[in-house]
Amino acid sequence: GLLVAREAEVFSTLITDPARPYTVVLGGSKVSDKLGVIANLIGKVDRLLIGGGMCFTFLVAQGYQVGSSLVEADQVEVVKGFLADARERGVDLVLPTDLVIADAFAADASTAVVSVEAGVPDGWMGLDIGPESAARFAQLIEESETVVWNGPMGVFEMAPFAAGTRAVGEALTRVDGMSVVGGGDSAAAVRLLGIDENLISHISTGGGASLEFLEGRTLPGLAVLAKS
Repeated sequence: GLLVAREAEVFSTLITDPARPYTVVLGGSKVSDKLGVIANLIGKVDRLLIGGGMCFTFLVAQGYQVGSSLVEADQVEVVKGFLADARERGVDLVLPTDLVIADAFAADASTAVVSVEAGVPDGWMGLDIGPESAARFAQLIEESETVVWNGPMGVFEMAPFAAGTRAVGEALTRVDGMSVVGGGDSAAAVRLLGIDENLISHISTGGGASLEFLEGRTLPGLAVLAKS
């Protein structure tokens, strides 16, 4: 009961009265999983940092070459709309400027770091944000008063592609204000990478429910509690 109350308190603050600058960091493999979150938050945040596999659909929408990286072609036009909306609202939508790429989806694959401008060669795929991007994301996180992180920056389960996720997780431990990890893969990454959980304000145990909160949806269980 107390855990549920804490979840409700934290996420209500994020939606209604976050201290600013307010930064949301989104990652994970598919942009389609985060459409509702982006649509709801784009008018509420100061910065939206996009990494993980979902960033490649954004990069394609901007005309960059991404090789064999994961792209949801059916979401490119939707993403173009988000980019335009962010510009119109003055929201800083930040994408990677460099990438860690590999010639196979494997821990022992050949790897390289390329700039987004140069593009990902054919037959190669992006599996993490690059060191320049990781440093920039970390700086923007540390300069924020409220930060929410949902989704890894790369395939953190494989050591060569864990640096971006580690940089984001460690930056959250240095936030002076509220730092929130939105459950699921991000919480798993914090544990796997040995990041000090005690230095993060809140790690959600709600999994998918935390995403629904960020989408602005009413959670039935909490609605019942609110009436009682």
